[in-house]
Amino acid sequence: MLNYELRDATRELTIVRSLDNYTPPFKLIGGYKLIDNGIEPEATVQIEANGRLIHEASTGNGPVDALARVLKKALTPLFPAIEKIKLIDYRANILEAKRGTATDVEVTIIFTDGKKVWKVNSLSENINAASFRVLLDGFEYYILLNLAGD
Repeated sequence: MLNYELRDATRELTIVRSLDNYTPPFKLIGGYKLIDNGIEPEATVQIEANGRLIHEASTGNGPVDALARVLKKALTPLFPAIEKIKLIDYRANILEAKRGTATDVEVTIIFTDGKKVWKVNSLSENINAASFRVLLDGFEYYILLNLAGD
């Protein structure tokens, strides 16, 4: 049996964000833009960190892949360790299906850098919005781990 610790990054981020002295390592400016024509989705973001503003765009094999790629592309110049991150599992669970297309979706992604493994989850009526929040938190968590030397 393999031995690894699956860290609950959502819980850890909730705790650290509640502290008075918490400063996020980066800030998303104006949300994200996602264009999905069903063939080649494209995502754009603007990130601010360390006094720099970075605007990036990327395509992907689906909307979530495009969002992951654009975040990684924007954050890597500021936080080079991000390059190591891989998404190893993606789950979307529908809650209360009786609400139809307005139902909440819980998205969970498991990340790794080859040594550590962590999961993040988010809830929204919009699967892309939930996925994007999970990606933001997954990258933020890893940056915080690296800044802390963990």
